[in-house]
Amino acid sequence: MDSSDDRQFIRRAIELSRVAALEECTGGPFGTVIVKDGKIIAEGYNKVVAEKDPTWHGEMEAIRKACKSLNSFDLNGCVLYTSAEPCPMCAAAAWWARLDRIVYAARVEDAHQYGDFDDTAIYDDLRHPSQNRKIPYQELLREEAILVWQAYQAKADRIAY
Repeated sequence: MDSSDDRQFIRRAIELSRVAALEECTGGPFGTVIVKDGKIIAEGYNKVVAEKDPTWHGEMEAIRKACKSLNSFDLNGCVLYTSAEPCPMCAAAAWWARLDRIVYAARVEDAHQYGDFDDTAIYDDLRHPSQNRKIPYQELLREEAILVWQAYQAKADRIAY
């Protein structure tokens, strides 16, 4: 599904990637826009280097801004346009935000070839059981945590998300 609107919005995402990587030098060439009803409601670009924050990807920034703009954690009805195929973190955030669709320009392979951005180890590591991952996982005080979970489950005014 390719439309002139898709091309317009993906070009804006690509332009934001240029701002991040070549003009402001805030991080890698990653830019994002989120659109609802044919209008841009949020933009973001990579600021990992500038903010010294490994989570400050363009998609993450745009998702946060879109949620604030709509006053909701649910971005159903929105489309995310990004200059490069989302990394595992951003793909998961798109799932959590319930975006309708993701449109990307460059592939994961392009980010690896031209920018040395390689998420292969993350994808591979996540396939292993938690106790066999590169970053060690340790379960501790589960019984105490479950008490909070049970209270949360019983909470009558709990907001489901």
